[in-house]
Amino acid sequence: MPQPKRASESHTIMTEMVLPNDTNTLNNLMGGRLLHFMDIAAAIAAQKHSNRVVVTASVDNVSFAEPIRLGNIVTMKAQVTRAFSSSMEVFIEVWAEDIPAGVRVSTNSAFYTFVAVDQSGRPIEVPPVIAETDDEKSRYESALRRRQLRLVLAGRMKPQEATELRALLEM
Repeated sequence: MPQPKRASESHTIMTEMVLPNDTNTLNNLMGGRLLHFMDIAAAIAAQKHSNRVVVTASVDNVSFAEPIRLGNIVTMKAQVTRAFSSSMEVFIEVWAEDIPAGVRVSTNSAFYTFVAVDQSGRPIEVPPVIAETDDEKSRYESALRRRQLRLVLAGRMKPQEATELRALLEM
């Protein structure tokens, strides 16, 4: 088993400027372009944690809370929350900033799941995560429930097997 790594070691910040080619007819960043940016930032965090090539396995619900406008600076912060055998959950937060106006707003957050793969594209074991801060510990502890929900929704786990999820629903 690989040596455990601190969650903070995967911390990734990525910044992009919204240019005309990134926008829709309302001069807002296109949702698909934002998902592309988020996927890259989250993949970098997963690669930092696993020291391996990673592939995107899933993206949880992404809601667009605020529009991101032409000329805004988009900042994404991603970090691995928990690792399972070959997969890693990554939490990503997104902010938009209008620098001339001095305004910064939170626009999105999501959980991505990545699988580390070897040179042949087969899943490979990843290091466990060491959660240190209160936020890291909270996300780490709830990651198993999110994972079970993803697996149940994908039809890869029977609902009765999702023990953590069932315990939450029976509260």
